[in-house]
Amino acid sequence: MSDSLLNSAYIGAAVLFILSLKGLSHPETAKRGNTYGAIGMAIAVLAVAIQAQIITSPLLIGAIIVAGGIGAVLAARVQMTSMPQLVAILHSFVGAAAVLVGVSSHLGPLEQLAGAEKTVHAVETFLGVFIGALTFTGSVIAWGKLQGVIRSKPLLLPGRHLLNVAMLVASLYLGVVFVQDGPQALQSLLIMTAISGVIGIHLVMAIGGADMPVVVSMLNSYSGWAASAAGFMLNNDLLIITGALVGSSGAILSYIMCRAMNRSFVSVILGGFGADEGAAPAGGAVVEGEMVATSAEEVADQLKQARSVIIVPGYGMAVAHAQHPLRQIVEVLRKQGTSVRFAIHPVAGRLPGHMNVLLAEANVPYDIVLEMDEINADFPDTDVVLVIGANDIVNPSALDDPSSPIAGMPVLHAWDAESCIVFKRGKGAGYAGVENPLFFKPKTRMLYGDAKASTDTLLKLLQG
Repeated sequence: MSDSLLNSAYIGAAVLFILSLKGLSHPETAKRGNTYGAIGMAIAVLAVAIQAQIITSPLLIGAIIVAGGIGAVLAARVQMTSMPQLVAILHSFVGAAAVLVGVSSHLGPLEQLAGAEKTVHAVETFLGVFIGALTFTGSVIAWGKLQGVIRSKPLLLPGRHLLNVAMLVASLYLGVVFVQDGPQALQSLLIMTAISGVIGIHLVMAIGGADMPVVVSMLNSYSGWAASAAGFMLNNDLLIITGALVGSSGAILSYIMCRAMNRSFVSVILGGFGADEGAAPAGGAVVEGEMVATSAEEVADQLKQARSVIIVPGYGMAVAHAQHPLRQIVEVLRKQGTSVRFAIHPVAGRLPGHMNVLLAEANVPYDIVLEMDEINADFPDTDVVLVIGANDIVNPSALDDPSSPIAGMPVLHAWDAESCIVFKRGKGAGYAGVENPLFFKPKTRMLYGDAKASTDTLLKLLQG
């Protein structure tokens, strides 16, 4: 392939990646964005294979077929509730690839370079391996927390910040040794890889379950920078551009989510917030009062008389797969003339945009799915709010209890409605381990049970 044709392929793939990111910014265009990304990646892989003159290599073709098959099977079989875990583990692959590319690069081309070029390549290699190892181990721990094989409670070691600084200083020292390219260069690179892996484990272990959506997007950013570093090591412009796009977009998304939670970006990355899922109140004022249960029949009667309804979905809806009967409930209510809208909190679920994707999967119209800032002022004029599987994102203690661990976090004002119905499996606290005063308010009623079973029952009552 000529240089001009190769550059044209790279530019075309880069443009498609940019269009993919733009498409993924909204549920209505997300499918198109995924298509652009897939086409861009196919062009990129083909162009690199031709450039490296390995397009006819049986090993390459076999690897592509096997890897593509595995990816297709995973994408087809994974449940939406498991999508955060899948994303996290895929990030670990990018980190591992960066480490392998870095070590391979040191063992090969580094010895053929000289002067400033050799020094720059050594720095690129060292940074790429450092970011890759951190991304790999951090992503594996994030997968474990999301999958439930590792407790969501943050691991807060004494002097943890000093420990991180000490490991970072040790890595910098090893970097100096590596760049000097003495007899200990390879050894210093491998030791740094192990230290960076420990840093990744420690950073993510110190982050509680409530912050996992931010962690997933931040690991996405790390994987992008790791890919970009690999691009520098391989002298591949497209990999540099693609990695930079992913790295910067992931960092921006993480910052936006931190702002939505009124959380410090640095404090989330350094960890130390959150508690056991469903644990007792983790600080804050003691909630007094009693949770009042209701029945599906009573909820159906309220919905039949309501003029306006807002639905607040959460991770519990995803776990129960309740989005499909919920969409049917929306159709019934809209046919009777009721205004029905969905209120989406930026960190609802355990993945950025988790609720939007679930509702799109159930064919809920995009125009009735609104973000928190668009709908929060409408709760006082709403007859019924249905909180389905959500907890922390409707917790009023975030606004009126300065001692609460989630104090200052913007939340949906479900308590301002005329009536609030909470679909909940049991009486436990939320994922952040914080008790919710909303459940004890006079206008709140609790509909206990599996969210899908409750919505199925409610749908039958409304249809009948």
